Amino acid sequence: MADKNLEISVLLDHYGPMLTDKQRDVIDLYYNQDLSLAEIAEHEGISRQGVRDNIKRGEAFLLEMEEKLHLARKITDLLETIETVDRLCQEIEQENRSVRSTGIQRRAAAIRQMLSGCVDEYFGG
Repeated sequence: MADKNLEISVLLDHYGPMLTDKQRDVIDLYYNQDLSLAEIAEHEGISRQGVRDNIKRGEAFLLEMEEKLHLARKITDLLETIETVDRLCQEIEQENRSVRSTGIQRRAAAIRQMLSGCVDEYFGG
């Protein structure tokens, strides 16, 4: 169940703006704030069944969007690639400490700068 909760939370981050305000609010309260259906119903001024219906419709929409677009998976894959490139760059820099090649050091610095720019541009730092 924890994996499902995390999956919905991640999908909410990516596709949340496409939900209705009510769906987005109740899913956030349920998955991210860990409120019960009754607590959300009181907070939102709707019935417990209304909360459940909004959550179920919202979940279905989020899962459908990911099934069609694969945005969350693609971003996860991209972040893993960035981490791998960063790790390889660190290894190159460590190996270069004994060689002391300014060309290698310059290229490693350029790679790090490109990675940093990519992270800043696409992920906000």
